[in-house]
Amino acid sequence: MAFKKKLYLARPNPDAVPRFVETHRTKAERRREPCGAAAVERGVRQLLADKVSGSLLGLWLLVPEHLRLGTWDLLVGWTGRPGDQVEPRLALQLIHEAALCVTGLRQKRSLSQKGFELANGLPFVAADPAIHDLLDAHTVAEAQALQVALGKIRRASGHFRGQVLAIDPHRMRSYSKRQMRRRQNTLDGSAYKTAQTFFCLDVDTHQPIAFTTASSARTVTQATPELLAMVQNILNPTSTKPLVLADTEHVSVELFDHVCQNTPFDLLVPLPRRQSLCQNLQTLDPGRFTPHWAGFATATEPFHFAHSHTPLHQFIQRCGERPDQWQLKGFLCTSPHQALDPLTRDYPRRWHLEEFFHAHQALAWNRAGTLNLNIRYGQMTLALLAQAALHQLRLRLGPPFDSWEAAHFARTLLAGLEGDLRVHHDTLVVTFYNAPNADLLRHHYENLREKLALQHVNPHVPWLYNFQLDFRFK
Repeated sequence: MAFKKKLYLARPNPDAVPRFVETHRTKAERRREPCGAAAVERGVRQLLADKVSGSLLGLWLLVPEHLRLGTWDLLVGWTGRPGDQVEPRLALQLIHEAALCVTGLRQKRSLSQKGFELANGLPFVAADPAIHDLLDAHTVAEAQALQVALGKIRRASGHFRGQVLAIDPHRMRSYSKRQMRRRQNTLDGSAYKTAQTFFCLDVDTHQPIAFTTASSARTVTQATPELLAMVQNILNPTSTKPLVLADTEHVSVELFDHVCQNTPFDLLVPLPRRQSLCQNLQTLDPGRFTPHWAGFATATEPFHFAHSHTPLHQFIQRCGERPDQWQLKGFLCTSPHQALDPLTRDYPRRWHLEEFFHAHQALAWNRAGTLNLNIRYGQMTLALLAQAALHQLRLRLGPPFDSWEAAHFARTLLAGLEGDLRVHHDTLVVTFYNAPNADLLRHHYENLREKLALQHVNPHVPWLYNFQLDFRFK
């Protein structure tokens, strides 16, 4: 029977329960599946009874990391639905799609019948309309609250040191037909539409703390206070002031005034190399500089903007041994640090943020499918959950897995292991055949129940009806 219209999850009554979800069944066919609690449980138990064999069972290595991270409780809280309903499971599907770096409709249609849907606690793979409605039912504030809750868990787990942070906008080309501000990356390049995201990274651990996203019209001066407020809520710094590293785009009177007056952070930014600044630096007395080693010296000078009375500090670095070789560069900071460490030890590490974009943007941060900000926030925040679980998995596996880019990690490990899944009493047993580094995987994942118990983690998987999980390697 052909259905003439789709049934969406977003409804006038937010407490109403959806009865059907549109799904990808095959490449050529779409179906509408019942998604009530009883129907979902019946379908999942039937698939488990039938057993599963496929190439996506490597994704099940993330299930123990979800248990350690508390992913399910976060999703139940974000969706506002009980765990037996379909919404938290659809959110888990989005997390696992991000982990697999799924980018297109063809890839989504090929996920079913290989163990992917069961990892989400579903008997089907939901199609885009159901996912869109799930995200559209939530606000930007709810996505930010989810980021803060995740960040506090990660802080408690030791994922952040919270001493030196880096912030930077990450801009992606948008092909939307909407009218919006166009941005120009280079002086000789053409301007184009962008979608932009503002990230904050812990440079010691290379882990993202939080992000905000915005239209191309929003400037860093407008977006950074919101981002720093989220980071402050996560890190809650009390004894020391974390140092925030940024680029010349963040040099503005309003931003420095805000950081000094309303945040517990210090801000370090290189000054733009304008002609007036270069002339001022050339007039500095050479006796003001402190040499540290051959060809490198620093000086500290007081600074304030013309329309602000906030006292700031200018760090000047001088490279070159002879006066005719001197090259001068200025940095602006909110506190009178000793100039040597911020300039030589801390600021070069800001590049870790670019390395993070290069390695992990394939999770969901290299494309902008929509400019509805609440939907973007929800999708990208769930990708942040995927990145957190992947980080824990990488730490457990070590080299060479911990250095692979997200797409390579997904292709080789998560979607590259042949195996089968079956039920043995109250345990789901995943068997991998000819897995790479089997001895290392066996050390971490065989007898999983005992290993989780030693870490005080409940070994029952709540979205799989409290089955336990174990792995075999053959």
